[in-house]
Formats: sequence, structure tokens, C-alpha cells
Amino acid sequence: MTQTTDERLVRRVTVPALRSMKRKGERISMITAYDATFARMLDEAGADVLLVGDSLGMVVQGRDSTLPVTVDEVIYHCRAVARGTRRAHIVGDMPFMSWQLSPEQALTNAARFLAEGGAHAIKLEGGIDAAPTIERVVRAGIPVMGHVGLTPQSVHAMGGFRVQGRTAAAAERVLADAMAVEEAGAYSLVLEGIPTDLAARITDALSIPTIGIGAGPHCDGQVLVCYDLLGLTQDLAPRFVKRYAELFESGRQAAARYCEEVKSGAFPEEAHGFGEVRRDAPVLVEARGGGYGPRG
Repeated sequence: MTQTTDERLVRRVTVPALRSMKRKGERISMITAYDATFARMLDEAGADVLLVGDSLGMVVQGRDSTLPVTVDEVIYHCRAVARGTRRAHIVGDMPFMSWQLSPEQALTNAARFLAEGGAHAIKLEGGIDAAPTIERVVRAGIPVMGHVGLTPQSVHAMGGFRVQGRTAAAAERVLADAMAVEEAGAYSLVLEGIPTDLAARITDALSIPTIGIGAGPHCDGQVLVCYDLLGLTQDLAPRFVKRYAELFESGRQAAARYCEEVKSGAFPEEAHGFGEVRRDAPVLVEARGGGYGPRG
């Protein structure tokens, strides 16, 4: 397909571009996305990174955790997001048990995210324990975004969605995880659910960009779930979320008006139809010799 002039002028956000943003002190905006329509909206809004997160298990599938999400499901959503995106850097989230068995398993699945899903990188939860796997995937030429602190795939081991690194010893463990992830070759790192001062310390210690979620204002960037920032989630209200709209309520009201107008007959109006049949228009019928022709 030939690109238009406008499409050629759009510069894709890349791994080197994100590293450069940290060096220049430019903040990075990252938002989750799960389909082409949302991806286009967020891309045109200026999001630098779109994360196809395993959070889709909760906000799209209605589950109570991210654990049941599969590789095939995330790849499916990656393809949709890729179709709706022109500028943003696309990251596919490696779901639970998609990489833990071996570096070879991780490499096989990570390759699928790029080859089949159209992602530009993968995200992988874990610190010191995950470092050998990160190194193996990066060595194969696949960019890896790390994720330490509160890691949702370890929710049961952590005893729930709890802030990590609150004590001095725990903070040192999170810092060690972050350093191991950078040393393994990750190009960026999500810091989730950790104290603000610890996030600042890690951000200063690393040369790669940090992306915070519930980690305070001192990270190199921030990420939110699109359903949260748009006000589409009614049952969850994490402290770290700022709602920039209330689309669930406005959507509910719009749908209610539609239902009322259908019941009353107010919709559709004449303007929503296609008029009457033109009696003088030629009608296409099947001819004996094959094909179609006008009949007077």
C-alpha cells in the first residue's frame, strides 16, 4: 500500500527516541490500548507509547486478575492496536507463564508479538530473577521493557495489590531489581506501586527511562490504563488514577436516549433513511446468456 504524504511525515516513536527523551528531560506519556479505535484516538492525542497490557483481562474481559490472559489474546489485541496507530511505540505485555519456563519459551513468544502482533517491543515483569531471560530476548534483537515493584502477575505471592518497597530492606530489593533489569539490556522500566522517594532514587540511578504508575511524579514518564483515565471503569478507583473524563456515565446516558427514542419511534427519522424506490430506475436481472443487464 502506498503511503500518503501525511503518513510519511509522521515520525514513529522508537527505542532510541525514548532513550533520548530521558537524556533531554522530556516526559514520556504511555497509555494502555486494546483495539484500533482507542489506539487511533490515543495516538492522535499524542501518546508516545501504547501498551497492549494484560490488564485487558480485567478491563476488557471482566476478570478479577490478569492471570488468565493468554499469549494469543494479547497478540490479537496487538494486531488491532497496530492497525490504529501511526506514531506511538507499541509494546506487547508478556502474560503470566508466557516466559517463566525458560529463556527459549520467552524468546519464542516474544518473537510472535513482533512478527504476528505488530508490536515494537515486549514488556516483561520481574527483576533479578527475570534478568537472564531479558538478556536472552534482547540478545535476539527484541527490545524489552522491564517492570518492577508491584507486579500484578505475582499478586498472590504479594498478598494482593500492595505497595512495594515501603521498608528500607524492601526498597533495596526493588532498587536491586531495577539495576538488574537495566544491566540485562532492557531499554525502559515500569515502576509500579512504590514510594515516591524510591521511584526518584531509581530514576536517578538508571540511564534508561522509568515509567511510573502509582510511583509519584519523579519518573521519566507515566502510564495509565485508558479505561481508568477516560472514566470507563466504575468498580475500580485506584488512588494513583486521575480521571480525565467520565465516559461511562456519558455513554450510559447516550445509550439510554437511544433506547428511549427507539421505543417512542423518535428514531430513526426520515433523514436517517434512504428515501423511496425509484420506479424509473433500471433493474438488474439475470440474463439467459449469463451476466446482468437493464430491464425496462
